[in-house]
Amino acid sequence: MTNEIRVHAGMQVEARAENDAAGLVGYAAVFDTEADIAGMFREVIRKGAFADAITRDDIHALDNHDYGRVIGRKKSGTLKIYEDDRGLRVEITPPDTTIARDLMANIAAGNIDQMSFAFSMDGGRQVWDETGDMPLRSIEKVGELFEVSVVPRGAFETTEVGLRSLAAFRTLMSAAEFRARQKARLIGCNNA
Repeated sequence: MTNEIRVHAGMQVEARAENDAAGLVGYAAVFDTEADIAGMFREVIRKGAFADAITRDDIHALDNHDYGRVIGRKKSGTLKIYEDDRGLRVEITPPDTTIARDLMANIAAGNIDQMSFAFSMDGGRQVWDETGDMPLRSIEKVGELFEVSVVPRGAFETTEVGLRSLAAFRTLMSAAEFRARQKARLIGCNNA
């Protein structure tokens, strides 16, 4: 069994209020967009590719594909994952840990805005088109979906991750710490 990881880039940070709970929202995959996979082939993920896996598999949400940095899990309800018309949407309610707070601070600062996923094609379905300069792999169904990750850099340019509630994030740090970070951010902008 071969595990594959797909990283998606070019995401937009999103700050929303939703029941005032701190969390992350985004797309770990976007349907019908191509990516160059290490110069070996192009890849596109079709709508419905995750439908079976998200109802069957116990999927984790991780920081940068590191199982030592778990920020959510489907089984515990801290990861909600589903397909919509756009792609594989995730909603993560991370624990109150240093890892999660640091990750959310990096997302709020715009340092991290990408997502990724790890999967296996064993038992999945794919179609190859080798008529172009570079083969095109269409993933119609993944075999197993292991995890979705928030990452700093990726291969696809169409996914996104952001804070679900900026107001809730602000309560994770003291008012003084928040003001200090905002001041540092403004100073950094003025010096650019």
